[in-house]
Amino acid sequence: MIGLIFGDTDFPKEILKTIKKRKIKYLIIDLSKSKKFKKDSRSYSVSIGQFGKIIKILNENSCKKVLFAGRVNKPNFSKLKLDIKGIYYIPRVIKASKLGDAAILKEIIKILAQNKIKTENSLKFNPELTFKKGNYSNTKPNNKDQLDIKKAIKTLNSLKQYNYSQGVVVRNKKIVFIEGKGGTKKLLEKSKNKKFRNDGVLVKFPKKKQDLRVDLPTIGLKTFKQSKAAGLKGIVVKSKQHIFLDKNKCISFANKNKMFISVK
Repeated sequence: MIGLIFGDTDFPKEILKTIKKRKIKYLIIDLSKSKKFKKDSRSYSVSIGQFGKIIKILNENSCKKVLFAGRVNKPNFSKLKLDIKGIYYIPRVIKASKLGDAAILKEIIKILAQNKIKTENSLKFNPELTFKKGNYSNTKPNNKDQLDIKKAIKTLNSLKQYNYSQGVVVRNKKIVFIEGKGGTKKLLEKSKNKKFRNDGVLVKFPKKKQDLRVDLPTIGLKTFKQSKAAGLKGIVVKSKQHIFLDKNKCISFANKNKMFISVK
């Protein structure tokens, strides 16, 4: 039995599809904003502050392993529904939240470990959703693109206070925007410039000090369409440290629009 702690994005759906196909026993702890798994008979809708309820559900189902997937937004702690264990653990989570979203997930993983519940890698059942190093499009980054990529990676590596940032857009060796709490969609919307077409790069790497079992940068067809609308030429991710949804559709879109997909 595997406990699937699901938030938003399409990644959890891919995991669930694989698990059902392989007939693996599962239950879902649904932390998504819209409660998107409520129709599944094995799904439990809970608040992130109901640690007692979460641990009880897992224990009652002899579930000693969990897997996190999808985005879980930082909660409004003053409005959070808490149970007794939630009241006990929430000060630790609030303290961690001051360091960023990645620290919240790390703290939750520690709490589960203290209750003898192990966290698995989010790609455990879907290793096909990641790429190894290389180029995966007909168009390859030229020397100018490589300078933009180098600048973007250096920028992400130097970030400290923006530990929620997984992405940066660079054009002509200049930082256009760094991803904020609005995510990649907002980043790309702000990066639009009518003067440029097929120029610049989006680089998405894991957050600094991130637990690589959870919350990896996710790329999909929507990301490519938004990048195209922003006038960018390509997308770069880190080898085996990302989630790539709709891989074939993304490659096809990139080839059609003379964009590149590069994995470092």
